[in-house]
Amino acid sequence: MRLTRRAAAATAALVTSALALTACGPSGDSGGSDSASGKVEGQVTFQTWNLKANFKKYFEGIIAAFEKKYPDAEVKWVDQPAEGYPEKLSADAAGGTLPDVVNVSPDLAYPLAKAGLALDLEKAAGTYRGEYLDGAWRSQRMPGLPGVYAFPWYLNTGPMFYNKALFTRAGLDPEKPPTTYDQLFDDALTMAHRSGRKIAMLAGTPSIEDFGRYGVRLMNSQGTQFTFNEPKGVELLRHYKELYAAGALDSQALTAQAESAGRKFQQQAVAMNPGSAHDLENFKKEAPSLYRHIGITDAVNNTGRANMYVQGLMVNARSKVKPAAVAFAHFVTDRKNQMAFAKEVTIFPSTKGSLDDAYFTEEDGTDATRVRVASAKSLKTAVNYTPVLLSDQMKTVLRNAVAKAVQGAQSPRAALDGAAAECNRLLKTG
Repeated sequence: MRLTRRAAAATAALVTSALALTACGPSGDSGGSDSASGKVEGQVTFQTWNLKANFKKYFEGIIAAFEKKYPDAEVKWVDQPAEGYPEKLSADAAGGTLPDVVNVSPDLAYPLAKAGLALDLEKAAGTYRGEYLDGAWRSQRMPGLPGVYAFPWYLNTGPMFYNKALFTRAGLDPEKPPTTYDQLFDDALTMAHRSGRKIAMLAGTPSIEDFGRYGVRLMNSQGTQFTFNEPKGVELLRHYKELYAAGALDSQALTAQAESAGRKFQQQAVAMNPGSAHDLENFKKEAPSLYRHIGITDAVNNTGRANMYVQGLMVNARSKVKPAAVAFAHFVTDRKNQMAFAKEVTIFPSTKGSLDDAYFTEEDGTDATRVRVASAKSLKTAVNYTPVLLSDQMKTVLRNAVAKAVQGAQSPRAALDGAAAECNRLLKTG
């Protein structure tokens, strides 16, 4: 299960979902009380997102434990396939059949919250806020809306791999990889120069996450306008243009996909690349000469915070069993149950203190723990940089603009101004 892929697939249907859901009712109209107080009783319908095939035993255990704790409540578990999940949510919302507790990513929670179908948990269950990492709790806030609209659930992030041998060959300290963008740019230019343009530091152009990690303000505070074309965004793009011209950015970066960037890194033609424990295992089998020199570090940033991918459990604001629905959503996402889930699959809990557990802090010599420990450390202060309103179509607009600027077909200022204008147009028409 890859959280990042699922989140990306979901975003594609955001505009469609928002259009369908807006017809359900005015924004903020919950159709009832926001209170979660009262007796925990009745049947709670709980919907997950493509989890039953691999984690049936785990969820059946949680449900049994909840029903034992609350004898007057029962849980009906429904699992939906990954394909078509956003459309299914939209149809259920429009038809009044949305489950009581729903597995959502922030981009899917937004149209539901905007339509008044997601319960404001800061208001209804704010007493639980202190149990979760601050960044995870904030990730469930929605632009232009007050409150928090899902309990943070499982998290993920990606460490950065780097080739210590290539660093040494370029005269760079292999034990001190770049941690800020200024360091990255300086090291990249040094590596390109000393390798005669044969070794690039990076294989990809900046994404919206890079703009966020650079310190660019991506949207205004109201969530009504994209602002990644501000001077700091233009500055970032100018740096990438310089890297490309100097050979510090791979020549195929303008069209590179994650898989091709990974191949470049495996071939030792690129010095740094994001990855996962699965990638590390592949390096060990397929590229032992690279594996011997692998370093693991956080993704470069100017903010001191890594990027966080997050899933949540939303409570239907029109649920007829709100006390039970809130109690169950909290039960699934409490520290004990999140820790148990993290030991079933490569994800990380969003609860405070969990990442200090030995499971996330002690290595045992395996590839899995090397990456797990590095990722868990960065997640303690991580944030979700990708705006929930940035659709796949908007990402394509930005990616094309970045490519034009990097190769010199358009100035960084003009490219970003055009991209922001088009994304804002799509935002209004969506």
